[in-house]
Amino acid sequence: MREGDKSITGQQLDAMSDEELRSEIKNISVYARVSPEHKIRIVTMWQELGNVVSMTGDGVNDAPALKKADIGIAMGITGTEVSKDAASMILTDDNFATIIKAVANGRNIYANIKNAIQYLLSGNIAGIIVVLLCSILNFAVPFTAVQLLFINLITDSLPAIAIGMEPPSGELLKEKPRSANESLINKNFMLGTILQGILIAAAAMVAFVFGAGSVENLFSQQNAAVSCAMSFTTICLARLWHGFNMRGKHSLVKLGFFKNPFSIGAFAVGVLLLACVMFIPYLQQLFDVVGFTSVQLLVVLCCSIAPTILIQLFRIIKEHINIKQ
Repeated sequence: MREGDKSITGQQLDAMSDEELRSEIKNISVYARVSPEHKIRIVTMWQELGNVVSMTGDGVNDAPALKKADIGIAMGITGTEVSKDAASMILTDDNFATIIKAVANGRNIYANIKNAIQYLLSGNIAGIIVVLLCSILNFAVPFTAVQLLFINLITDSLPAIAIGMEPPSGELLKEKPRSANESLINKNFMLGTILQGILIAAAAMVAFVFGAGSVENLFSQQNAAVSCAMSFTTICLARLWHGFNMRGKHSLVKLGFFKNPFSIGAFAVGVLLLACVMFIPYLQQLFDVVGFTSVQLLVVLCCSIAPTILIQLFRIIKEHINIKQ
C-alpha cells in the first residue's frame, strides 16, 4: 500500500454511492469481506474510468468478475474449474510474478509483429515510389522481374524474421496498456512507414541518376543497365540496413546493437548473397546486374546507409531531448 491509501469492507462499499466510489477508488488498495457483486462493481468502476482491468481469482465467487474484467486470470493449481472457464488466462504456477513476464512477452510479441509489418511496408513503398517515378519520367525500368524476386525473397524475409526475434526490454512495461479497439495500422504508423519508404526511395533514385552519368542519358535511357543495377543494389542494401532501424522505436544506442544477434546474422547473410549477385559472373547475368567501378560501388554504399543514419540521428536527438525534459 502507498501512504494515504485506504482499506474498506464490503459493508462500507455498499454504503458508498457510485459518485463517492468513483472519487475514492484510486485511493482504495484493500477490499475485505466482499461479495461477487462487489467485485463486479469494482471492476466496472475501473473500466468506466478508462482503464484496462485485470482480475485474478481462484474461487467460484470470483467467476463473474473474472468474466467482466478485460483480462481474467485464474489460478491453475488452486483454482476451481468454474474460475478457469470464466477466465481468459490461466496462471499455471499460481505465481503472480509470472503475470509480469506474460505481459512483457505479450507486449514484445505485439511490438515485434508491428515492427516487422512496418519494415515490409516501408520497403515495398520505397520500391513502388522508385518504379512510379521512373515510369512517369519515362526513365528505364529500375528493376527487372528477377531482381524484384530477389528483393522479396532476401531483403524482405531475412530482416523481418530477425525483427520477430527481438528480445523484450524493460521499456515495454513502462508503457500504458493499449486500447483493445486500437488498430494495428494507425495514423502515426502509416506516417512513419511512408517517411521511411521515401528515404529509401530517395537513396535508390540518387544511385539510379548517378549511374546514368547525365540528365540526357536518363531520358535517352543510355547506361540504363548501370542505372538499374545501381538502384537495385542500393535498395537491397538500404533495406538490409533498415532492418536495424525496425528492431524497435528507439535508437540502436539505447536498444544495444548486439542485443539481437539474429539481426546481425540476417544482415550478414543478406549482404553475402547480394555480393554473390554483384560479383559472380553467372549470377550477374542471371540477375541482369553489371559490374561496378570503385566510385559507383562507393556511391551505392553511401546511398544505402544514408536513410539508416538519418533515422538513427533523429531518434538519438529525440531521446536526448526527452532526457533533458
